[in-house]
Amino acid sequence: MTVRIATRRSPLALWQANHVAQLLQAANPGLDVELVGIDTAADLDLSRSIDQIGGKGAFSKEIQQLVLADRADLAVHSAKDLQATIPDGLVIGAYPERGTVHDCLVGARLADLPSGATVATGSARRRALLLDVRPDLNVAGLRGNIGTRLSRLADHDAIVMAAVALERLGEEPDVVDDLDPESFVPQVGQGALAVECRAIDERMRELLASIDHEPTRVVVGAERSFLAELGGDCDLPAGANAQLGSDGKLTIRGVLAPDRNGALLRGEVVELPGADPGAALAQRLRGGDAAGPGDRR
Repeated sequence: MTVRIATRRSPLALWQANHVAQLLQAANPGLDVELVGIDTAADLDLSRSIDQIGGKGAFSKEIQQLVLADRADLAVHSAKDLQATIPDGLVIGAYPERGTVHDCLVGARLADLPSGATVATGSARRRALLLDVRPDLNVAGLRGNIGTRLSRLADHDAIVMAAVALERLGEEPDVVDDLDPESFVPQVGQGALAVECRAIDERMRELLASIDHEPTRVVVGAERSFLAELGGDCDLPAGANAQLGSDGKLTIRGVLAPDRNGALLRGEVVELPGADPGAALAQRLRGGDAAGPGDRR
């Protein structure tokens, strides 16, 4: 049996697709895998920001179309790139075990940057978080794959990246400052992979069930519920990070800038997963309420 996996051709995307292939083959001996790679419009157009290209879904929609057109059986995405509402006919069949969640500063430590230093990122969320803690910084735009972004470090004092991307590609820059995910809140789904298949393809759904990691599904599901409640493919600076406690309760922390030039709202909800804490947190932040200790329950 051969399974066709749709993926972007960037080094990180290929790592992710090969990782899923290895998980499937380990769980299903004798399985053959073929990668179906494409360069998306967002990969080819580096002159505009992700928001200008289409925001959430800019890297995933063309991959999804390959599966819907039966040119591939599965699509592997960084969960952070996946729109909150996926197309009709598709289902997320697996969330493999999540990797590192936090962002990091490459090239300098945040506390060591002088006033007026230039930090580069292509993310509106990261820009808002940086300026929230260091309004004295200059934040510049930055696009491209991991190698391209690292090569641009010489043009800036530092750049912000997902730590998991460096880990997966074996990159070890000289200076890496890990940013606390409780305060520098990551993107929804950061560090996780999402694997889609056609909803009617029972054979693929059974295969994907063999690599699904239930704790990851729970926490990423809560984060994606946060995003969906904000408006599906919200292009406002927003992030969420959920963690599952030993008591079965889920803690989700979120950040939102209702106005791109305004102050950030931060909040936290502690609740049982079935109570949809992600949506509850989004409702509070969208209403302008910053959650404090009294919101924990």
